[in-house]
Formats: sequence, structure tokens, C-alpha cells
Amino acid sequence: MKAKILLVEDDTSLGFIISDQLKSEGYSVTLCADGAEGFKRFNDDTFHICIFDVMMPEKDGFSLAKDVRKIDGTIPILFLSAKSNDEDKVEGFKSGGDDYLTKPFNSEELQLRVAAMLRRVNINADEKDASEIKIGDYIFDTINFELKHANFQKTLTKKEAQILSILCRFINQVVAREIVLTGVWGQDDYFVGRSLDVFITKLRKYLKEDERIQIANIHGIGFKLEVQE
Repeated sequence: MKAKILLVEDDTSLGFIISDQLKSEGYSVTLCADGAEGFKRFNDDTFHICIFDVMMPEKDGFSLAKDVRKIDGTIPILFLSAKSNDEDKVEGFKSGGDDYLTKPFNSEELQLRVAAMLRRVNINADEKDASEIKIGDYIFDTINFELKHANFQKTLTKKEAQILSILCRFINQVVAREIVLTGVWGQDDYFVGRSLDVFITKLRKYLKEDERIQIANIHGIGFKLEVQE
């Protein structure tokens, strides 16, 4: 399997150029045009490295990195920016970045930095991504959106699967409500919040075959997928 890169760049022409360069090196690249779309795609799939432009509409690169770090503390993040002053670089590292490349940059330097970051975290691109998650007595097939139990089987909707995938990343840990909302809907407002509550109710119903499992409301914060051993 190719190493998978999430590239978020609002300059369409530059985004396509970088994407083509990385693909020529054998990487699989998902290109997004803004930070909000990038965060949704991050939650839709599994990636080995993230490359974020800093100045973007909807959600800037630093804010995007902070949201990603709330979900994944280890994935390498490389910032691309026209800003070269030390203050911006420091802000990039504080927001969770691992490297910072100033525009304009040499394509070979980008490729070398990406390769170095992948080596540094010891990523084996040949390993298959785990597509099945065990939740108590359930098996959640994240690719086909299937939730299976000896007494129950359900094909989830895309949003149900996205929400459950986020909760599964933090089994027995609290997930902030805003992370689920922005990760699935790309926004956090009253109306999508009500939709989230409906989906959570449905997921609780699907998981009732195993009494050791519950999705708990953590007042004022978010949710916790609790699985008793």
C-alpha cells in the first residue's frame, strides 16, 4: 500500500502541482481546498502524513493542526507558508507541526522532507490499514460501514460511520463535541448539533446487544464510548 498524504492547499494551481509531484514519487494524495474540508477528509480516511498550507479560508492551517492533534497526536504534519518570520514558525510548531517549509520551495526539498518525516516515525507504507475495529462483541467494518454482532448486523449511513469512527479512536476517553461536529459536518452550530444528538441515539440503539457498551454524555464537553472489559 502507498503512503497516504492529506494535502490541504487553497491555491488550486499549486495544490495540483504539489499533488502531481508527490504522486510521481509513489504516494497516494488527497487534495483539499480549505481547512474545513481537510478536517472532514482527515476523519473520513487514514493518512500517514499531513501537509497544510497556513493561510486558508474556513480554517487556517494552524487551527487545522490543533484539531488534528486532538484526535491524533503522532501523525506528522508539515506546514507550507509564504511567511518566513520566526514568530510564524514558532506558532506552527506550537500548534502541533513537525516541520515548516517556506514558499517558494524546491520540489526536491519537499520530497526529501516528506520522506524524512515518514522515516522518523517509522511508518511502513506496505502495511495494510486496519479496516475492522472490535467494540466489545461487535466488529465495525470501517470500509463497508458495517456493524456486526452475533445477534445483529447493520449497514450504517456515512455520517453514522464517521461518528462511530471518531468515537472508536478514543474508546474510554472523552471526545469533545466540537471535534465530532467539525469532523463530520465541517461546522459547529445549533442545527447540526441537534442532528448529532439524533445520530448518537441511533448508535446507542445499534450497540445495545452488548450491555458492556455505552455512549455516555459528558455534560458540557462531549461524549465517551465506554467499553467495559
